[in-house]
Amino acid sequence: MLKHRYIRNILLFCLLFLAIAYCIWKISLLWFVWVIAIGFVFTIYGAFSIQSNYFINAFHSNPKIQKPHIALTFDDGPHEYTPMVLDILKKYQMKATFFCIGKEVERYPEIARRIVAEGHIIANHTFTHTSKMGFLATHQVQEEILQTAHIIEEVTGCKVGLFRPPFGVTNPHIARAIQSTQMTPIGWNVRSLDTVISSPSRLLHRILSQIRPGSIVLLHDTQSTTVDILEQLLINLQKEGYHLVTISELLQIKAYK
Repeated sequence: MLKHRYIRNILLFCLLFLAIAYCIWKISLLWFVWVIAIGFVFTIYGAFSIQSNYFINAFHSNPKIQKPHIALTFDDGPHEYTPMVLDILKKYQMKATFFCIGKEVERYPEIARRIVAEGHIIANHTFTHTSKMGFLATHQVQEEILQTAHIIEEVTGCKVGLFRPPFGVTNPHIARAIQSTQMTPIGWNVRSLDTVISSPSRLLHRILSQIRPGSIVLLHDTQSTTVDILEQLLINLQKEGYHLVTISELLQIKAYK
């Protein structure tokens, strides 16, 4: 049973208890407001924090790993910056995982093929990456996932098995869609904020200060700042003894069906 089900059952029990208490002792209705407000806070937190595993059981890191391995993941591509990311990874013989948007794979099929050809993992990040993802019905999320899976297989020949929801947003509809499409949800435990931080030095410091063996780092191959700091990031990681691997190797799970 996932966390939201435990919380829901606890809240229902509390509301039932309060209803009985109200009938017997005429307690204040503010108690009902407090319980409902607490439930709302839990739901909002769970929806916007994939690390909480509130609605889905996702992988966020591998703290039990014995080797100094970490996984860099790049969201929202392929993009015109992706070849530069691939060039840097190739230079240092490092591997990464790319969570790709279906419509961008259609736009840049040759880059998607290069990702796979150079030994990286390609994964599913929905077809449109809509900002309304949290409001879609189950069948609409399923379609987003299946469209992307189809275009990636058509372009690269890979039947993707790893999925990351846009913005890390989750809810019961997304959870059911992930389950029905037999995808493995992947989160992160190091959020770079490279879509927000414009200072290369601040971005680099933020990433390096959070990394531990087994970490999964969230980056975006759509940001020029990310490209600017990537080589220095790899140099620093090498100095500290870290080696970059794919999500599949880090977590010991299958990337493709």
